[in-house]
Amino acid sequence: MTGRLLGVDTGTKRVGLAISDPDQIVASPLATLERRDATSDARYFRDLVAREGVGGIIVGLPLHTDGREGVKAAEARAYAKWLGEITGLPVEFADERFTTVQAESALWEAGLTHQRRKSRRDRLAAQIMLQAYLDHASAKRRSTP
Repeated sequence: MTGRLLGVDTGTKRVGLAISDPDQIVASPLATLERRDATSDARYFRDLVAREGVGGIIVGLPLHTDGREGVKAAEARAYAKWLGEITGLPVEFADERFTTVQAESALWEAGLTHQRRKSRRDRLAAQIMLQAYLDHASAKRRSTP
């Protein structure tokens, strides 16, 4: 995948979004989408992809602590398939275990109120997941002759 990557942290009510720079080095929190319906959400993602110049999508895969996939992982895979279909972009997965906990902890340490933490948690979790993906991909590139 080339160009900017969109990090997606799916949830039943909200979807946290993060975006990379064009060189795929740094991830930044982007937005939190309040899920409405398939038509509205598809329009939102198509517009976002065009506006931000997204070349690929990284969807967080919620695994159990032992690495097994459960119901939430199946839901994330279905959402990723839908995202690929509506945007025409390649979609890959990244382990998102503990990203929401890390995000909540960072926001708590920043002294934000419950309401402010809630409004930022999903996009920060998406940023943490996307940054880990970028770091792993960069390390892989450096170690390949």
